[in-house]
Amino acid sequence: MNPHSNAIIKLGVPKGSLEEATINLFERAGWKIRKHTRNYFPDINDPEITASLCRVQEIGGYIAAGILDVGIVGLDWLHECGHDKDVEIISKLTYSKTSNRPCRWVLAVAGDSPYQTPQDLKGKRIATELQGLTHKYFDKLGVDVDIFYSWGATEAKVVEGLADGIVEVTETGTTIRAHGLRIIDEVMCSYPVLIANKDAWADPRKRTKIEQLDLLLQGALRAENLVALKMNAPAANLEAILEMLPALNSPTVSPLRDDKWLSVETVIHIDVVRDLIPRLRSAGAEGIIEYSLNKVI
Repeated sequence: MNPHSNAIIKLGVPKGSLEEATINLFERAGWKIRKHTRNYFPDINDPEITASLCRVQEIGGYIAAGILDVGIVGLDWLHECGHDKDVEIISKLTYSKTSNRPCRWVLAVAGDSPYQTPQDLKGKRIATELQGLTHKYFDKLGVDVDIFYSWGATEAKVVEGLADGIVEVTETGTTIRAHGLRIIDEVMCSYPVLIANKDAWADPRKRTKIEQLDLLLQGALRAENLVALKMNAPAANLEAILEMLPALNSPTVSPLRDDKWLSVETVIHIDVVRDLIPRLRSAGAEGIIEYSLNKVI
């Protein structure tokens, strides 16, 4: 019997820079994707889904053509390959455990060059891996430049005198600056997106499954920056303790056997915990427990 005979949707998992982050995200959402050394068809613990590992540049085309039903792709490559109008963009996915910043495609020049604006590069040579978007960017500005494809080490093209400027991806700009380059404009801000084939999205059975994926993936992403705090609080100091606690709605307060104490539980942003716990302890809270969350819906 075909193990995939009950499959509803075909999922595209991006191979490369997003691969491990995507597999980890799916695991937190409830789907374990197990790769095989010698093929691109990993197992997934859901009989209603089959998975394929694909280059991120190819996923949009496969989904537009109906070869895949749903997948994750960078917004940059979706636009670069011209499939942004051919698929349904379901949602934005912020992989905050990988990075707190979206990636940016920027226009950069040598730090000591005279170029200050994109217009200054009229007639000059621009190296990039993202030729389509770079053409659109300069066309929109009305600036005629010579754009050529870079097969790698793009930052070095300016240093070696092969290009006057580059369009390259960065998060912080650190690598750009390390090569002695200077950013003069942002071409595009990109982030991963969940996309679906238009016919699959119109099919009620497939749409239900895709919406389930989106709901739980978003829940797992939301939980990345949150933790739960649980503590015993003296009833006499309850109001003071509650004033310290931000929460999604409001903290949960439950009575204990000893009516002089109450159990308090809340969900808060991970960044405030280190400062909050000592304040709670000073206010009389005891038995403070912090624990991570898989999903917040």
